[in-house]
Amino acid sequence: MKIICIGRNYAAHAKELNNPIPGIPVIFLKPDTAALRENKPFYIPEFSSDIHYELEVVLKICREGKHIAEKFAGNYFEEVSLGIDFTARDIQTLHKEKGLPWELAKAFDHSAAVGTFVPKAQLSDLHKLPFELQINGKPRQQGNTQDMIFSFEYLISFISQYFTLKKGDLIFTGTPEGVGQVHEGDKLEAWMDGQQLLNFEIK
Repeated sequence: MKIICIGRNYAAHAKELNNPIPGIPVIFLKPDTAALRENKPFYIPEFSSDIHYELEVVLKICREGKHIAEKFAGNYFEEVSLGIDFTARDIQTLHKEKGLPWELAKAFDHSAAVGTFVPKAQLSDLHKLPFELQINGKPRQQGNTQDMIFSFEYLISFISQYFTLKKGDLIFTGTPEGVGQVHEGDKLEAWMDGQQLLNFEIK
C-alpha cells in the first residue's frame, strides 16, 4: 500500500503558505509506515518543534489501474474518508529553501492519520462535500470539495499516468486553508458530510 498526497489543491491554502497555484498536481508520497489508524494517538516526534495539521479528504483505491481515463476514474474508488497530513513545517521550510525533497517533513512514521471509511454512495455529493476539523472543540479548518483545483477523477487519471494504482492505495487529495500547529494534549475531531470520521489526541 502506498500513500499518494496532493499538495496545493486548494487555492486559498496555496496563498496562505505563499505558494503559487499549480498548473498540474503537486505529488509526493508517504510510505505505509506513515499510516495512523483506528484513532490511535499521534505522538509529536522529537525531531520537530513545529508539527502542523492538514485535514484532507482521502480516497481508497479499490482496483488496479494504469493510464486511467478521467471519465472512468470514478470506478477506481468506492470508499472515502478524512485524514490528517501531519507536516514538520520547520523541516519543510528549511528543505524548500534549499530545494531539497520533502520526505523528512512529510513521510515520517504516523504522519498520515486515516479515519473511518464510508461508501461514497452514502455521501450527498462528492463534488460538493463539506468537511471540518475541530481542535479542542473549536473549528479550525472547514473545506468543501467544490473548491478543489483538481477533482478526484482528474487526480486519479493524472496519478495513473505515472504510478500503477493498486487496491488499498490511499490518495490524500489536498487541504483547504486554516492549517496550524498541534500541541501536546490537543484533541482532534473531524467530520465529513455530517459524519464524524476522526477523533484522536496529540501526545
